[in-house]
Amino acid sequence: MVSAEQTRAQREPDGPPDTGWLDMPDRSDGRVYVMPDELRFAVNVALATGRPLLLRGMPGSGKSSLAPFIANELRWRYYEHVVTYRTQPRELLWTFDSVRRLGDAQVAVSRGETPDDASYVQPGVLWWALAPKSARRRGRTGDIEVSDPAPDPFEETNSGRSPDHAVVLIDEIDKADPDVPNSLLVPLGSHRFTVAEIGTEVRTEEALDPEEPSREEVHRARHLVVLTTNEERELPQALLRRCVVHVLPEHDKAMLLSIAEKHMATWPGEVTPDDTALAEAVADELMKVREQADKQDVRRPSTAEYLDALLACRSLDIRPGGSEWQLLTKNVLIKPQQMAGDRK
Repeated sequence: MVSAEQTRAQREPDGPPDTGWLDMPDRSDGRVYVMPDELRFAVNVALATGRPLLLRGMPGSGKSSLAPFIANELRWRYYEHVVTYRTQPRELLWTFDSVRRLGDAQVAVSRGETPDDASYVQPGVLWWALAPKSARRRGRTGDIEVSDPAPDPFEETNSGRSPDHAVVLIDEIDKADPDVPNSLLVPLGSHRFTVAEIGTEVRTEEALDPEEPSREEVHRARHLVVLTTNEERELPQALLRRCVVHVLPEHDKAMLLSIAEKHMATWPGEVTPDDTALAEAVADELMKVREQADKQDVRRPSTAEYLDALLACRSLDIRPGGSEWQLLTKNVLIKPQQMAGDRK
């Protein structure tokens, strides 16, 4: 922890800056998550049924942080894809570089050769989750020598994790056109799909772990797909029918303090009674800011913004009620651009 004295020293011209507080773990790294019993039950149902878990809730409520936490806790491989308005239907399964293939084909024809279509296949996150060996080979059969294996996009994260299990986060699925979630219905339901350009069927690979699975593992899915939505667009009913749906509620003060306790334990330095008191004071102020947001008809600050405000207060020796707190409120909790955007 950076004390008030250290913070003041940073402001002195001859004081060496202490930037240890910049090395905080990111909330998406899977190290910290407070999981209520209702959410834990929803995760267990998704694993028991093999269905995707669809998380709904306000931005900043922890939807995107759940998947990496589960993967980290279970030591399962982890993959994620953040959906945008430009996401194409097949992108989560595979992509094919047809432009490069066309250019290479013209050169190959002049040499009397035929391009290897698999070289232009790039496996998507669902392919990596279901069939990592096939993804590494870009869909080629086992008797073909592979000179250009596909790199695991999360190789560093997945080092030492189970080759037979994976968690996939498909973040903000509601941003995509309906064609995107509709294209996932069969792969998510049957855990298989066909790569059209090379005619290869991708399906869940056999487990590599030779140990006999327990009864609980037999009745638990080997893969968990987590979808999140901010409700920007209505999702297709066919997708909703195939998902286990859970709504993350807005966190009250008690939950905020519980979350703060977990996060502060990962920050540099010892957590002191002053830190606990600060977390409670910031939570109290957040409740007031939420009331102010309702009166101004703007979005209420989320749990993520509460943690940002707490971290700033702890690192910069800011206390609620002062002039710097008023500035922090505008910077972190109720942002001017947010207010302008919400009034349009």
